[in-house]
Amino acid sequence: MSSVRPCKGLRAAVAASMGLSEGPAGSAWRERLLRPPSPAPAAPGARLLRLPGSGAVRAANLERAGWTEALRAAVAEMRAGAVVAVPTDTLYGLACSASCSEALSAVYRIKGRNEIKPLAVCLGRVADVYRYCHVRVPEGLLNDLLPGPVTLVMERSEELNKDLNPFTPLVGIRIPDHAFMQDLAQVFGGPLALTSANLSSQASSLKVEEFQDLWPHLSLVIDGGPIGDGQSPKCRLGSTVVDLSVPGKFGIIRPGCALESTTAILQKYGLFPSPSP
Repeated sequence: MSSVRPCKGLRAAVAASMGLSEGPAGSAWRERLLRPPSPAPAAPGARLLRLPGSGAVRAANLERAGWTEALRAAVAEMRAGAVVAVPTDTLYGLACSASCSEALSAVYRIKGRNEIKPLAVCLGRVADVYRYCHVRVPEGLLNDLLPGPVTLVMERSEELNKDLNPFTPLVGIRIPDHAFMQDLAQVFGGPLALTSANLSSQASSLKVEEFQDLWPHLSLVIDGGPIGDGQSPKCRLGSTVVDLSVPGKFGIIRPGCALESTTAILQKYGLFPSPSP
């Protein structure tokens, strides 16, 4: 069994005890958030909170209350071991604490996902990548690619929960180019497991209504509005997944929505495509 932080407990107790102190890596969020979020009507089993604006850009001062309420609610639920739906820069996703083995199992159940398919890890800063991965690429490359619509696959470090993708020594890292997701990861203070918000083998979601059949199995749905251009099939491709585990080379695991720009950056740093298997 992996030695991970306990994730059981009453969500209400967790939320009540939270002043949202900054996470281990530090955070600009120091104020105590006193008011609980006011949920909008939603399907049984889930609360729906709407972000001001799109969520991709931080809320203006006049809208900050709604932003922090959604942030506080999501952090409280995930610290209690729950699964929440969140907007990202590519698709809507399901997120939970990567250190909570029970929450990881719940994600697979909710999606009907094959357990040998890995979950990505969402972080809030490029600096955090060095804690959870053995990085063998230039720092400038990470800064050019992240935040962005890419998933970078590297060798995982011992800091990650052994129950997260136990069948592989690698892990995919995401830092979405999305203000709410970056704030969420930073305030949570640890790695988040992240995958698309849809049943396995079904189309990915650009609006919360598109995965409404999952709502009864979630504790919270954060609505950041429509993502991208819903008329373009490219918008549903998700992030471009790149294997950077072999020094000096890269492999494209999934072309995704940012293949051309990502490939150009990789080649700028002298990385060469790995031979096709």
